[in-house]
This record gives sequence, structure tokens and C-alpha cells, in this order.
Amino acid sequence: MNIWIFNENAYSPDLPGGTRHYDLSRELVRRGHSVSIFATSFHHHMHKEVRLQPGEDWRIEEFEGVRFVWIRTPPYERNDWRRVRNMVAFMFSAWRLGENISRIAPEVGTPDVIIGSSPHLLNPLAAWFVARRFRVPFVMEVRDLWPQTIIDMGVMGPGHPIIKALQVLERFLYHRAVRIITLLPMSHEYITACGVPREKIIWIPNGVDLSRFSRASMKPANHNGFQVMYLGAHGQANALDVLLDAARIIKERGLSEIRFVLIGDGPEKPRLIKMAKELGLENVEFRNPVPKSKVPDVLREADVFLFNLEDVAVFRYGISPNKLFDFMAAGNPVITSVQAPANPVDAAHCGFTIPPRDSKSMAEAIIRLYDMPQDAREEMGSAGRDYVEKHHDIARLAERLEDTLAHILSGP
Repeated sequence: MNIWIFNENAYSPDLPGGTRHYDLSRELVRRGHSVSIFATSFHHHMHKEVRLQPGEDWRIEEFEGVRFVWIRTPPYERNDWRRVRNMVAFMFSAWRLGENISRIAPEVGTPDVIIGSSPHLLNPLAAWFVARRFRVPFVMEVRDLWPQTIIDMGVMGPGHPIIKALQVLERFLYHRAVRIITLLPMSHEYITACGVPREKIIWIPNGVDLSRFSRASMKPANHNGFQVMYLGAHGQANALDVLLDAARIIKERGLSEIRFVLIGDGPEKPRLIKMAKELGLENVEFRNPVPKSKVPDVLREADVFLFNLEDVAVFRYGISPNKLFDFMAAGNPVITSVQAPANPVDAAHCGFTIPPRDSKSMAEAIIRLYDMPQDAREEMGSAGRDYVEKHHDIARLAERLEDTLAHILSGP
């Protein structure tokens, strides 16, 4: 199969950020398929151009056989009109380039099937246009439920004209797709309520490349003190001010051995750094984001991981974050602060789940793990590793995707 994937914010392994599509595509390439990922060269979290030279509008690069088609889009620094301009520009550029790249770059070939991935709906819209041009099946991947997330985050009300327009586009794409791949375990409840048959929806969650996390490297952290780590985006949905307040509580209790490390970037990071300084949190360290290929090495420094989300109604459809499965694969306990069904940490018994936006409960959970014997923490971490090996191994998920696409192409 020649598979094309449209995901504006797809990342190669040498960049920070989620690599779902690269990881799946690498497995598909190993199985003899050809995969091209159409993505922007402007990094969403770093807010800078990372691939193209001045004067270049697009470029093709390969990583272990996975072909990335990098497309230039306008810059932005926050979620304002400039980001909307960026999304619109990507849609038109990806659409135009997708329809013509087979002629310009023959090595790309022509697609057999095209996947368009959310969260923003202009990604799958561009994919649908190109699929219609080549008369091939269009598959929609729903990584986040837009516009429902926008409503539940309080960004816009349900009656806003933009929300109404996005809901029309959402249903249009659901009904044009031959299959809908979802990441959230319960999102079929939302999508079927839009009139989509249940049998059209396939659940393929996020996963982890376990070859990067060898069991031999699962050993006690080699550092002084007790390190609590968060690695990921610093955005509104991550509610990291709660983590800082938990650090304040622990500091006030005189537990100086417990230290916090926050790794990543995002629009909230400057505010969080200022907050930490104002609170005098010498027990908190902020670090720059790291490439995905370096994540396993960094995670080995931690004793405990934190996975934190806002108290938002959309999480009633479940969660499937890349970083959570990385945490579990690394073999240390995880504290989740989220209200969601099918929580992997609860299912694996590899940590504690606390209510969202509850810094006191977070501090108590950290102290509880700090007081726990090392072998008990290792047992928890091993349970998390066992769980992702069984349910979130990227090789198995790629096999599920391959079977799905092959079934589509085989006809009714």
C-alpha cells in the first residue's frame, strides 16, 4: 500500500513532540508499505521554523524509510488569529501540493489510501480533497474531539458561529470517511451521536515504541534526592499551576529531598516560571524540550512521573496521551490527575489517580510514594510496563492499522 497521512503537527524523532504517525509509519514501512506524512515545518510548541531554508516552500526528508513532506506555514506564538491563519494556510498548501506532488516528486507515487488526522478539522478536510482527486478511500483519524474540546475548555460557547461552522464540518467529514480511527476509548459514544454507524469506528490508541525502553535499563534513578518529573506540553489543558502548588506544599513541609523537574514548552511556560519564582520554589527546575529520540534517557532520571490535565468534561470520553505510555514504559510509578474513564494507570495498578485541580491530593500522593520502599515502587513501575507491552506496543497497533487499511482496500 502507498499510504498518505495528513497531520499538520506530525514530528520526526529528532524533534520534540508526539511521534504517533512516525512510529506507526516506520512499522508499516518495515512491513513493505510506502508512507508519506504531510506536515508543517513550523514547530507548534517551539514556535519556530525547524526544517525549511529561506526561499523553500516545501521539502521531502526520510527517516528510516518514512517520508516527511514538510510544508511552510506562517508563524504564530499563541492561540490567536495567527494560529488560525497557520491552519488555513496548511490546509490550502497541503491540498495543492498533495494533488501535484506525484508529478513533481515521482518517488512519492500515487496514494492507495489517505488518512486525515485532527484535532483541527482543516487537516482531514485537506486530506478529503486530495483523496477525492485521486479517487481513493479517505480515512479520518480523530485524535481530539473538535469542536467539543473548544467548548468544554471555555474558549467559545456552543452557540458561537465558529463552533456551529466547525460542527457542520465535523459531521461532513465523519460521513465522508470510509472509516474513522479514534484514539479515545469512549469517543464512539460522541461520534455515533452524530449519526455515524458504530461499525465504521475503529479504536487505535496511542502507543509506545518499546524498543526504545529496554527492560535492562529499568533501574533505580541515579541521582540524589527524589525526583518528580513532568515531560510534555506546557499549555492550558495541562494545568501545571497545580503541580507548582503541590511543590509549594511539599516545600513548606520541609521535604527538601523531593524535587520537581518540568521538561517541555508551550504558551503557559513563561507564566509558570514567573509563578515558581514568586513562590520561591527552589525545588522546581524547568528544562527545555528534548527530541523524542532522547526521551527514554531523560525519563530514566525520574523516581515518579506526573500526568496532569484540567478538569474538563470532554475527558469523559477517555484519554490516550503519548507521554503517559512513555512514562509507563519507563517503569516508574505514575500519578495521574484527571477525571476520565478507562484510565490506564488505574487499569495497570502502576500508580495513583487523584482528582483534577487538587494540589493537596497531589502533594499527599507524592509523599506517599516517597515514603514507600524502593522495591514497592519498582513493582508498581513494572506493572505499568507490563500493561503497555500488552495494550500499547506500537508494533501491535501498526498491525491493527495495517489490517484496517487492507480491509478497506479489499472492498466490501
